[in-house]
Amino acid sequence: MSSPKGSQTQKMKPPICIRKGPLEVPSPSEQDWSKDDEEDFAFKDLGHGLDSLPQPYRMINKLVNLLFDRSWEIIETKEATREINLTQIHPIIYSPLVEIKLGTVPNCMAMSQDYIFIGGARGFSVYNLYSAKQICAWEKLKVDITSIWVTDMGSEILIITVDEIGIIRLFYFCKEVLYLIKAINEADDASKQTICLKMETSHGGDCAAFLLQGAGDIWLDVYKLPKESWLKEVEYPLNNVNFKKKGKQLQMNNTDPIAAETLEMDGNIVPKGDAKLSPPVSIMKIKPPKPITGTTFKSPLEVFAKMEDCYGLGSGQNHFIKDSQWEQQAAIFNASYKKYLDGELEEEPLSVATFHFLLPSCLFAFPAEVKSPSGAACILGIHWTGSHNFSLYSLNRTLKDKVDPEAVWPCAAPIVTSAVSNSGSYLALACEDGVLTLWDLAVGFSFGVLALPEGCLCQSIHFLNYFMVCNRQNMYPEVPVKSKMKCVVLCTDASLHLVTAEGTQGPNISELIERPTKHLNKTICAVAPVPALPGMVLIFSWDGSVRLMDVAKPEILCAFAPPRSYHLAVPWKPVFVVSLHHPCFLLRGDHPDEIECTSNANEIRNVVFYFNLEAYPLLEKISGTGTISQSDVTSNKALPLERRCQLFLQERFQKLEKDRTKEQEHWTRLRRYLLVLQKDSFTK
Repeated sequence: MSSPKGSQTQKMKPPICIRKGPLEVPSPSEQDWSKDDEEDFAFKDLGHGLDSLPQPYRMINKLVNLLFDRSWEIIETKEATREINLTQIHPIIYSPLVEIKLGTVPNCMAMSQDYIFIGGARGFSVYNLYSAKQICAWEKLKVDITSIWVTDMGSEILIITVDEIGIIRLFYFCKEVLYLIKAINEADDASKQTICLKMETSHGGDCAAFLLQGAGDIWLDVYKLPKESWLKEVEYPLNNVNFKKKGKQLQMNNTDPIAAETLEMDGNIVPKGDAKLSPPVSIMKIKPPKPITGTTFKSPLEVFAKMEDCYGLGSGQNHFIKDSQWEQQAAIFNASYKKYLDGELEEEPLSVATFHFLLPSCLFAFPAEVKSPSGAACILGIHWTGSHNFSLYSLNRTLKDKVDPEAVWPCAAPIVTSAVSNSGSYLALACEDGVLTLWDLAVGFSFGVLALPEGCLCQSIHFLNYFMVCNRQNMYPEVPVKSKMKCVVLCTDASLHLVTAEGTQGPNISELIERPTKHLNKTICAVAPVPALPGMVLIFSWDGSVRLMDVAKPEILCAFAPPRSYHLAVPWKPVFVVSLHHPCFLLRGDHPDEIECTSNANEIRNVVFYFNLEAYPLLEKISGTGTISQSDVTSNKALPLERRCQLFLQERFQKLEKDRTKEQEHWTRLRRYLLVLQKDSFTK
């Protein structure tokens, strides 16, 4: 009889198999093995001893094992990440040069010329780019400014703000003084208030468009901006200001930074910022396209007889289909997808528009009597959510004119996003099926159609200033570039691609950053080209990192980060702005203890960080060599059509003179060769 101690040992450590009978050494040949030995083996469960434990020890044992397994998985993941980080080359991280401290949280930022515009609580402020000092402010609201846009108008700047309620306000910034022009959609009745969803201004500030929503409807308002009148009204404000003459002094509100500056003319003191400027002029109102419905016409002859003109017929706009045909198609669709349509139908969202202002081009035909200012936009391109068509509307019209598109460009799939280059010469349309269509508007032909890699859908398109790679450096060409474009495409799977196109060779695509699979914190959330540095792109990731990438190599050059005491409150939606004229950008930083300090407003530290790319050692060579001034690289595509034709003819005449010179050289060579032949014939 075995002892209790031995039985416990056998119970806690059961053998894997137990053999009955004496141990025998099998013969070398497998054929001589006994087949009856298989019945002498008894297999037992390894966890049988643990399963036989009483409760709650059995449950505790399983929880401990589960905790151990999960801990081990975490350790393996961190170890693999550490090994990858050790093998990777980490870029140099640069800190900001200047910190702009604010009293309120900056909700939005914009840059134009040498000024910074920061919107926050109750209004916005204007700062100098170099000294970071506040120039003026407009703080007369009870709500926050959520969006701010700026447009250069020569030496003046047009400012457009949108607050939390969705009200649009136009400001004019001239000689460091702010002028309020008008609130576009402000209503006295709150029930009739409309909100702004999107806005866009043309190059030079000649036109502006606002996408408004209200009372269950959505539409696009387009305005002409009288910038010439604004300049005159600012220079001579006495004709536009209502003031009370009180001798030679006027009581001013010292708390208003705009009204603090005055203008003295003819012995009267007039507040500068109180000049009344002319309001913008509405030229058209565009609504989403109506759904296609059945027609009452019975035959094609009746259709052509009752149509006023054939304008737009066959362009994707005018359809004449009978009600019976629509009913048949609806019945077929419902029968095919009955199991998917049995549930409750969700309400379809309102269609949202994406729109761009386009410069004159040979693609847009206008009457000879229609003349637009030099360099001004003449076409508004727009596409709505779920629509296959990119519609073009003329801006040379009045509000009384019938709103019909001048032309329609149909696509094979619904358009999801679009982009126009800064010069207005290139247009890119991205469809729902991952196909890109690239247009050269200045020359008047398509670069071609390009399909993104399988599984990639376009999220955003960003045009780059064209550059050439020479000696591992990016350089602007010395002559204006024609029919050559580069752009980066950010896909919905967080992969980044470079698209290049040149003339009729067709576009090419290359992958810059692949989709992150293991490290999701490296997912790209925003991309911003640096116009002052050709081929340079800022990449913002979910982990709050900001990296500068050279797309020509491609490689990460360096990274930027705020001081350790600050971080990005919402890394997947950073608040930043990149200058169009200078190699610098601004980034909002949040203090980690900001939430805890909300009880005392004086302790909240809101900072905007200023990064100057020319001041860092690694980027001095890139910004100092291989680039030329922005004025030297101005392309002909930014000029009006008449000027482009004139330059084109001049180039053709110059080329003709060169051809004549070469032709004369060829004739001279032929004559010499003929004389040599004649001499040879005489000698023979």
